Parts: sequence; structure tokens; C-alpha cells
Amino acid sequence: MHLNPYGEYAVLLAASLANDWPAKRQGIEERTLDLGMTMTFAPAADDHARVREVIDDWLRIVDEPDHPKRAELLNAQLAQAAAYPRLTNHDGEGWHLHYRDDVRSLPYVLRAIISVGTSLHLVTRGMDRLARCAASPCTNVVVDVTRNGRQRFCSVRCANRAAVRRHRARGA
Repeated sequence: MHLNPYGEYAVLLAASLANDWPAKRQGIEERTLDLGMTMTFAPAADDHARVREVIDDWLRIVDEPDHPKRAELLNAQLAQAAAYPRLTNHDGEGWHLHYRDDVRSLPYVLRAIISVGTSLHLVTRGMDRLARCAASPCTNVVVDVTRNGRQRFCSVRCANRAAVRRHRARGA
């Protein structure tokens, strides 16, 4: 299956890393490959910490409820990593677009694809389609990819837990 690296998968990758942070750099790269990236990167000593910075910066976007401020934060991320679009053909993916310079650094590439992917997600799905799980005390990120745009929970478990709380509150 061929996945566009600047589409939905990039936002789902960011959420996956935010919700379940790998203990080591190898876990980050394994996650990128599991979720559709084909590139691998020569390890650098600070990759783990620098990718954590990318995810923490992205979480500021997730947590910003004001749409103009959210766009401002995301534009700042795009300015750090995005470049003019260019056609490329690597790793057997076939021809596709890159919205970044040709830098083979795991943190740099993740910042670029996550910021571009998040931008595309928000402008095509809606600025409110990225949030935290509505089931307290869960703080997982929810990337709403539903047709109706009403996904509020990160999992069926959290949705069920919230439903039980609402039911018990009505009965009290």
C-alpha cells in the first residue's frame, strides 16, 4: 500500500508518537516505518531528544483552541522545515511531492512531514479536527478522521468509560 507522506498518515504518526512515546530512537524509526514512511535515517546522538521537541511543538498546536493562534503556531512550524514542493522518486515509492529540503535527518524530516500533514488535515477536514481525548483523565491526542467530524475519544475504551460516567451521573 502506498501512502502519501504528506497526508493523513503524518498526523496519525504524530499522534502515535505523542500518545505512546518510544523509549529509544530505534522505536521512533520503527514507528515511522510501521505507519508508512519508507525512508531510514543515519542515527545521530540527539535524534531521540530532537524528535521529542518536534512532538512537543506539535502538541502546542493540538492544545491551542483558538483557530487563528493554532494557524500561527503551525505556520511557524512550517517555516522551520518546509520548502518549495519538489518531485522526488526514492525508496520504491514512485514519484511524489516533498515539501522539504533534501535533508536526511530524522527530526528534520519528521518536523516537515508532520507540519505539512497537519496543515493539510486541518484545512481539508476542519481546524477543530485535532484535540485531546474527551474522556478525563485521558490526555491522548485524537486525530478526527471520521466522516461526520465528531470523534471525541481516542479509543472505544475511553468512549465507553465516558458513557458509563454519563449514565451514572443521570442515575444519581
